[in-house]
Amino acid sequence: MNAPFPDPAARRAPAGGRAPVRLLIAAPRGFCAGVDRAIEIVERALVRYGAPVYVRHEIVHNRFVVDSLKAKGAVFVEELDGVPDGYPVIFSAHGVPKSIPAAATERGLEWLDATCPLVSKVHRQAERQIESGRHIVFIGHAGHPEVIGTFGQVPEGTMTLVETLADVAGLDFAAGAPLAYLTQTTLSVDDTSAIIAALEERFPGIAAPKAEDICYATSNRQAAVKAIASQCQLVLVIGAPNSSNSLRLVEVAQRGGARAHLIQRAAEIQPEWLDGVTTLGLTAGASAPEELVREVVARIGGMRDVREEEVITARERITFKLPRQLD
Repeated sequence: MNAPFPDPAARRAPAGGRAPVRLLIAAPRGFCAGVDRAIEIVERALVRYGAPVYVRHEIVHNRFVVDSLKAKGAVFVEELDGVPDGYPVIFSAHGVPKSIPAAATERGLEWLDATCPLVSKVHRQAERQIESGRHIVFIGHAGHPEVIGTFGQVPEGTMTLVETLADVAGLDFAAGAPLAYLTQTTLSVDDTSAIIAALEERFPGIAAPKAEDICYATSNRQAAVKAIASQCQLVLVIGAPNSSNSLRLVEVAQRGGARAHLIQRAAEIQPEWLDGVTTLGLTAGASAPEELVREVVARIGGMRDVREEEVITARERITFKLPRQLD
């Protein structure tokens, strides 16, 4: 149910004026500790080594961030063979298969690992489960860099990917087979809970991770959107179309009863989206900087009279150490 303005007349534009809109800005939003760390690694590497510094894959899934780092001298490549001999290379926050740093070392390249420590934690859990003789059922999205990186931590054939409840129903492990499950860190909390419940029902002995794999930032941003979506006719999510955590925020907003659009920049906002909107929600995925949030607020302010409110559901104080080469 949409929260009304105290004065119903406030819904109407005054003569010669613009219709007001209540803007609920979710918090937490935007950069998480893993993204902050990854960007700082690139920036410090540019200071330490000088430009160019090579980065395998987008350091984070945000074009604005990538273009900003390119302007400072970072060069982004999809594969290691795009890195010339003698130049440092950085691995993205999503993580890479073990074969990638091994190949870099074999070539004599100096490399820095910007993998989010929470993704690295999943990697170590995968190794331990395989060492314990269990087969891993991994909940994630096929083709996502984090999934590729996690599968690359263990021998081929020791991990099976599931994306949906239908995938769980199709698993054909023998009764009593030693199993464990792990998850991608940027999934929908609600969807993943349902898949985990289905796994535990089908395979009662399946081993769970010691702590939830979905990262704190993903969970917090989804909870923040849940807190505002039911009050909004429309929620805008700033993020890239290949950003898993941003796409999940769109889904959360829609399930909360709001229309939702994923945008990368403020210029993508269409004026007609705001037709009939009295309460608008705004958030940003974990790879989107606050600068883009303010850009969107300014564009909305150019269309409507904005009454801005921040809705805080959690406060984040987590930080991660940098690689020892940059200490």
